[in-house]
Amino acid sequence: MENYDLVIIGGGPTGAAAGLYGARSRLKTLVLERGMVGGQLAVTEDVENYPGFESILGPELGQKLMDHAEKFGVETRTVEVESVDLNSDLKQVTTSDGIFQCKALIIATGSMHNKLEVPGEDEFSGRGVSYCAVCDGAFFRDKELVVIGGGDAAVEEGAYLTRFASKVTIIHRRDQLRAQQILQERAFANDKMDFLWNSTVEEIKGDGLVSSLYLKDVKTNKYFEKSVDGVFIYVGLTPSTEFLQGSLPADEQGHIHVNIKMETKFPGVFAAGDVRAESARQVASAVGDGSTAAIFAEKYIAEHF
Repeated sequence: MENYDLVIIGGGPTGAAAGLYGARSRLKTLVLERGMVGGQLAVTEDVENYPGFESILGPELGQKLMDHAEKFGVETRTVEVESVDLNSDLKQVTTSDGIFQCKALIIATGSMHNKLEVPGEDEFSGRGVSYCAVCDGAFFRDKELVVIGGGDAAVEEGAYLTRFASKVTIIHRRDQLRAQQILQERAFANDKMDFLWNSTVEEIKGDGLVSSLYLKDVKTNKYFEKSVDGVFIYVGLTPSTEFLQGSLPADEQGHIHVNIKMETKFPGVFAAGDVRAESARQVASAVGDGSTAAIFAEKYIAEHF
């Protein structure tokens, strides 16, 4: 068992900011990340709304944030968190690489992309079905693609896909997008983007690779088929809290309830970023959450240890 002052679960912008503030407070700080540093930034092409950068690649920003934290002494480990024990003064985090004990714990695990949960989705995952335009867009040069969703991610990633595809159709279950107005304006002005309104995906079809979608018009209740070469799905996010096994109060989607200090109901346990309830779901707010959590984690440790 290894001992730390502060353990942070999650290496996205929230975890990196928390790590920076923890390390600058001279806390022995560890960040645990199961995948790539940067969280959702690692699969985001351009970031244009992070203060100080007019435009920066998502993976680059994610790496810069963590590099900054590591400069001040943050340790990072690539592990899978299996469970946590929050009931003692010293919290325990069980991982695929052993057990870590800490005085304060920050949960900054972010969210994962939701699935459509329709026939063919799992079967064709990696064979025409994707949740990451940055990862897979280049495999679809001169192909016809669809993006499912109507929020910021769907519109932004749809625009990114036009760099490769001959045509990108955004399919949305409503008659208007939910994305920021500036993103909508760019999308509507893009000659390679089209829109299919009031439609839902009922099935993804193909023979080895995706070849078509079976769709439903939600206004007329009529079904129809559309030929496609690839499907990119952006229908929201679910918080990554499976390792908690329901130990913390959360909303219906699983987002953890916290107060303004990012404190959970367990003393010394904090939750920040996209994983918490009522988060703004922005990189800038995630960084602010992480900083806040680390500041109050340091105060907690100073008062109790």
